[in-house]
Amino acid sequence: MNERMDETAPHAGGIGLAAPPAAAGRAAGARADNGPPVIELDGFGFQYRSQQEPTLHDITLTIAAGEKVLIVGPSGSGKSTLAHCLNGLAPHVHSGEMTGRARVCGRELAGLGILELSRLIGTVLQDSDGQFVGMTVGEDIAFELENRAVPQTEMRERVERAARAVGMEAHLGASPQTLSGGQKQRVSMAGVLVSDTPVLLFDEPLASLDPEAGRQAVERIDAIHRETGKTIVIVEHRLEEVLHRPVDRIVVFADGRIVADLPPAELLSSPLLAETGLREPLYVTALRHAGCAISPELHPESLERLELASIREPLRDWHEAAPSDPPPPRRSPVLELEDVQFAYDDEGPAVLSGLSLQLGEGELLAVAGHNGAGKSTLARLICGFYRPTSGRILHRGRDLAGDTIKERSERIGFVMQNPNHMLSKTLLYDEVALGLRLRGVPEDEARERVLETLRICGLHPFRSWPVSALSYGQKKRVTIASILVLDPDILLLDEPTAGQDYRHYNEMMEFVLQLKERGKSILVITHDMHLMMEYAERTVVIGDGRVLADAPPATILTDAELVRRASLRETSLQRLAERAGIGAPAEFVGRFIRRDREGRGR
Repeated sequence: MNERMDETAPHAGGIGLAAPPAAAGRAAGARADNGPPVIELDGFGFQYRSQQEPTLHDITLTIAAGEKVLIVGPSGSGKSTLAHCLNGLAPHVHSGEMTGRARVCGRELAGLGILELSRLIGTVLQDSDGQFVGMTVGEDIAFELENRAVPQTEMRERVERAARAVGMEAHLGASPQTLSGGQKQRVSMAGVLVSDTPVLLFDEPLASLDPEAGRQAVERIDAIHRETGKTIVIVEHRLEEVLHRPVDRIVVFADGRIVADLPPAELLSSPLLAETGLREPLYVTALRHAGCAISPELHPESLERLELASIREPLRDWHEAAPSDPPPPRRSPVLELEDVQFAYDDEGPAVLSGLSLQLGEGELLAVAGHNGAGKSTLARLICGFYRPTSGRILHRGRDLAGDTIKERSERIGFVMQNPNHMLSKTLLYDEVALGLRLRGVPEDEARERVLETLRICGLHPFRSWPVSALSYGQKKRVTIASILVLDPDILLLDEPTAGQDYRHYNEMMEFVLQLKERGKSILVITHDMHLMMEYAERTVVIGDGRVLADAPPATILTDAELVRRASLRETSLQRLAERAGIGAPAEFVGRFIRRDREGRGR
């Protein structure tokens, strides 16, 4: 659905560049206790028309003008539903019933239409593609102003000013579809800046961005907040990334209710995040491993502000006592790429230029690199969708050049990032059985293989369910099951954890590890540094069409130049080690990884 196709739908737009005098220049993170309330919820609830139980229960929350509030919670906790209620998508697009009282900028929420709400709360959605309506960046930013019949001279000035504010002034004539994920999000932000809504709502702004683009997005949101003084509400589950810049409060949702509403320092000093299945910042987990007492006075909300006096010695002692992570075992190669080159046409630039790598028997290998580095092209070459310009791809020493896509699929399974791009049947069982049926496998044998695969994947209880009734994480498992049932040697997984909260992320990757333990060799294309640290034996970094590095994850993530070239981020564990005066950050990171794996029973 494209929420901007109709002028009554909420634009990504809404915040003016001119700050109100009382708020302008407010220091980031300063609590706006004296500002008037702009969002007031009292006993608020919401139930979707298609559901038997409410999604939100008895929500009482006040957000003052000029505050910057982060709302976190696991998938299904109700945080996105609250965002939809505030911007009008619920109940005007997603039908349902509101209960209790809610006011936005002093007006009763129940009496506001979706157009009126869009002029009070400007929204930047998780999926930027779903918000684009213009043929060019400039047209897209101007959409809200065109709906208001703003004179063209004024419109051009405001569009150019908004584009400059997000660093997109050089792209006004470009098609939005040619932009990177981070650039697309900037265009959505610019659409917000051309108007004058008092509240700015970001719904999972980091979900589709690589770590570096996510860091830039957080800094851009913070700059907008500081320079305009507008109220900022961020709905996100990537807590550590958002805390790269300060927030006033963190509101924690679980099971449709608010379970905490605290300043960041108090929340991180409590066990609430772990109790609700959310990931705390890695450096905080490291402090807990070292036996450090976490209190608000320690300033755990910011690695840069962290008080080191009481934690430096326990950290060093823990580091010296912790065993080193052993080197990964030597494995015989099951897949080899030798000097592979590829270009989309004879005269075009090379996407891959002499790329060589190996995937070992029973190994989980992470492949990282910035957008456009050639990671997805690499996967398609391995599967046979493209053919190398030169070089060889070997499976167990045999050149695959003469194999068809169908023949390769018997050995190599490819699972796309978005499960909806792979699902074609109504029922789960039929989806998993589809590949076997297309291969002419007898129905009795197919049924036995499908049911066994569903048991392995934890999907057997849902075998008769419609696919549409499954959660996003369950759909991801269905796509893996539909490949696994064909019994390939190798699985290629493209961003398997994208958009998933910590609990579903862990469930997905623990399931992937079970496949590895059953002898599958797994190549994961990812930007997720947590996945690399916690699950990969090796990480291969691709850039400029070549392999830039092939090393254990701790080595990769503590190499500043590699991190920059791959659009990753230096892990906060490295910065913690440096601040504590530990002279071997890579060893510290490696020992943390080992301790964390042991803590999860591996």
